[in-house]
Amino acid sequence: MSGAVSTMRGMVGAGEGKRRPRKPRPVEYSLLLTATMCLLAFGVVMVFSASSSASLLGDTGDGAFYLKRTLMFGVFGVAALWILSRHGLSQVRRLTPAILGGAIVLLLLTKVPGIGGEPVNGAQRWIELGPIQIQASEIAKVALMLYGAHLLAERPQMTRDLRGMSPFLLVAAACCGLIVLEPDLGTAMVTAFSVTALLIAAGAKLRHLAMIGAVLGVFVVVAVIIEPYRMARLTSFLNPTADASGAGFQGMQASIALGSGGIFGVGLGESVQKAFYLPEAHTDMIAAVIGEELGLFGMSILVGLYMLVGYAGFRTAQRARDRYGRLLAAALTAMILIQASINLFAVLGLAPLTGVTLPFVSYGNSSLIVTLAAVGLLLNVAAGGTASSPSSAGTAASRGARRLRVLEGGGERAVPRRSAGGARAAGGDRSRRDGGARGAGDRRRRRSR
Repeated sequence: MSGAVSTMRGMVGAGEGKRRPRKPRPVEYSLLLTATMCLLAFGVVMVFSASSSASLLGDTGDGAFYLKRTLMFGVFGVAALWILSRHGLSQVRRLTPAILGGAIVLLLLTKVPGIGGEPVNGAQRWIELGPIQIQASEIAKVALMLYGAHLLAERPQMTRDLRGMSPFLLVAAACCGLIVLEPDLGTAMVTAFSVTALLIAAGAKLRHLAMIGAVLGVFVVVAVIIEPYRMARLTSFLNPTADASGAGFQGMQASIALGSGGIFGVGLGESVQKAFYLPEAHTDMIAAVIGEELGLFGMSILVGLYMLVGYAGFRTAQRARDRYGRLLAAALTAMILIQASINLFAVLGLAPLTGVTLPFVSYGNSSLIVTLAAVGLLLNVAAGGTASSPSSAGTAASRGARRLRVLEGGGERAVPRRSAGGARAAGGDRSRRDGGARGAGDRRRRRSR
């Protein structure tokens, strides 16, 4: 009997020995997940508030139409986040060329009759698959971040000069050009700024970035001049009251909504501007509804949550275990913050209107799913995930990689302490040898006297 008891105790002890305690998640992981879920919940509530009256009195006749779709696509996005946060980094890196190629094909398909959706507000940005619309530019900007992080991690010496960066810059220029042709200058600007942030993180020199920025500035000016509606948006931004019932109408209504909110707002669901006064209240202008209903207090919470995402994302980039993870985390975090900043600046009247949605908060099926998937990759990196280079050449090149100046601090290359100490020791030996030679010469001269 005692032998059986001891045997059972041994089996239990062996079972307990096999159970390994789960490694605690780093604080960046928890902060990023919490801020993302808070923004998502905030967005669900505000999409319903901003769209209920217009959708009830509009074509759908259902006040919860946009709420239902946001919940449905939010579930898909959270599923993508969960999958990619656990075991998706290596697979995504291997599939990056296919993802980028598919995104470029989707951008081209937006212009194909019968496949590209009907133009909305003069823009043909969607691919219609039955009741589902896919915005190709949202997929393309994330695919470009994946490709850039993969390429710059595999070939770290690319950032030394413009010729080295040209393969990535040409692909980025092609994607941005196709996005501008939709036309969607706002998303193209988000993509271009995100590419710049990735290059800065990878250690590109400021003079090279200044040259790239000058070329992009020329193209932006040309793109604004050749399209009358873009020029009208720019002039309405500079002088909103000049055409308050035309090009400046949306900006003026957003200012009225923000001014009506005061410090604590008029109350959730009590906005007046959203009822056919404020165009695109549930998409581009949802921040104006937040400002009216929740006031400065609600806007401060919104901005604070984005700051939390930025802090957790860049801290994740600093603490990533490999170069690819550092670059990818920095690029995706910068992309989210750049898009949020452009949207908020436009709503506040600090930048021209671009039609860019507010990440996690605005209504937008493709944007919501893609952005949540990007956060899943960030969580994977925060949890310590790595993705080895598909080629051995990339692994060998990464051994001699320059330090990431922005993420790691300091100069471009770390100087090994042993080498420095060896150099100092060698210098000391040389000085001692020289001093010894001079001392021997002095002794010989004294004996000759």
